[in-house]
Amino acid sequence: MKLAIYDMDKTITHAPTWTAFLIETARAEAPWRLALLPLAGLATAAYAVKAIDRARLKQVTQRLLLGHRMREGDAQRAADRFADRVVASGVFAGARAQIAADRAAGYRLVMATASYRFYAGAIAARLGFDDVIGTEVERAGDTLRARISGENCYGPAKLRMIEAWMAANGIARAEADVRFYSDHVSDAPALEWADEAFAVNAHGPLRILARERGWPMIDWER
Repeated sequence: MKLAIYDMDKTITHAPTWTAFLIETARAEAPWRLALLPLAGLATAAYAVKAIDRARLKQVTQRLLLGHRMREGDAQRAADRFADRVVASGVFAGARAQIAADRAAGYRLVMATASYRFYAGAIAARLGFDDVIGTEVERAGDTLRARISGENCYGPAKLRMIEAWMAANGIARAEADVRFYSDHVSDAPALEWADEAFAVNAHGPLRILARERGWPMIDWER
């Protein structure tokens, strides 16, 4: 089994997607919620000084701009609308080329992202990915709640979730050839674990680590 696993934000896409998704969806579904953006900014500032963690930040900003609950159909419509825009103009050409090359080489394409899977999945589907591993939201009937289900798919948790996905799909690590692509040093656990690690559009800390580990550095921003 050959697996090509890609991070999404700033690896495949030009920019982070969560805040853009929130604002675009609020503007389309409930424009009055845009007045709450300053509160979302305060939550972001609280995260910056480590008063709250990433998971809490996601939940707070979701509650402010999407509400405590969102109907499944509304969430799907918002995800499709956002994915259409991102894939039309917000994906690196180099990422598209590598995804196509990995597919042609027989790799199973997997997106592993800290973004919520309910909207990242729409982007992944348009890019031809086979599977998506991402942060899950709690569901109650046909609604999505502003709470994370399980772990935020970030840092060491992302590797745990990849391993859980492999186990659920009957893929033994010893029998898999794994490539991993990421722009951020938070993915160091998965990069270390992969057979081939690629530092893509890497920020400073990842560039330093890539040099130490001998990982290829790829610039899809050019």
